[in-house]
Amino acid sequence: MSIVSTSTSAFFERARRDMKDLRTQAENYQAQMSSGSKLERSSDNPVAASRLRSLARQEKLSGIDQTNANRANADLSLADAAMSDMADALIRAQELATQAASATLPDTQRASIGQELDQIFSNLVALANARDSSGHALFGGESAGDAYALDASGNAVYVGTASSAELPLGAGQSVTRSITGPAFLSFNAAGGSTTDLMAVVKNLAAALQGASADPAGAAGNALADLKTGLDTLTTGQTVIGTRLAWIEVTDDRRVNLSELRSSEEADLGSTDLATTLAQLQETMTVLEASQASFSRLASLNLFDQLT
Repeated sequence: MSIVSTSTSAFFERARRDMKDLRTQAENYQAQMSSGSKLERSSDNPVAASRLRSLARQEKLSGIDQTNANRANADLSLADAAMSDMADALIRAQELATQAASATLPDTQRASIGQELDQIFSNLVALANARDSSGHALFGGESAGDAYALDASGNAVYVGTASSAELPLGAGQSVTRSITGPAFLSFNAAGGSTTDLMAVVKNLAAALQGASADPAGAAGNALADLKTGLDTLTTGQTVIGTRLAWIEVTDDRRVNLSELRSSEEADLGSTDLATTLAQLQETMTVLEASQASFSRLASLNLFDQLT
């Protein structure tokens, strides 16, 4: 009799365990459909959970790289705009120098041109001291203050650092966020000495207002330096444009990688509603059939006699 009782208990225990497993499986499918995630805990699939954590870390790092790219893009765009304004001012200075170089122009008009050149000089100094997106010197490297200061004689002197900082863009790539003033304002003058555009404009302004015995000749000589300086400024703008294009390339790559990560995360951790619904329906059908079969088997007279 004990053997019969044991077999009956084993039958009921096995049936109960099988139906419990089916109910648990159905509940898991329902939870996945509700949460949209295949994994409730890391133990469900340790390999997939580890990969999902790695993808999440990469996405956070990508967010930091995007912040750096945005800052670099803002600073370089500000630099490009300021340099474009400088180029416009220098073109005007060239026009004025051409007028002043005319031998027929009276000294009073040259003096008037010199006054306008003084205003252009002041404008150039203000542009050279433009601020970046953080409020620091745009062309002063890592200087928090101005890039240029006026000495006792009113000359613009560079007071910034030697270089601008590089910002990481991810995957080992980086970009210099700006350009220092001397890199695009300083150049070798016609006589071989090193000068800068602001000094050329200031000296020409002074020469036209009486500082030179030959103001027309000074204006003619300044034209060559203004042209060289403008070419140097244009080269600097090309550098800025190249860096902006590089940021755009890295941004496109970052977006593509982010899309790939999102796709992989969806494959590893996201629930396919159609598939999960089909699995839930299949499980519920099997559960209902198991319950019905168990009820019918448990009600047979043979079992009544055995118990």
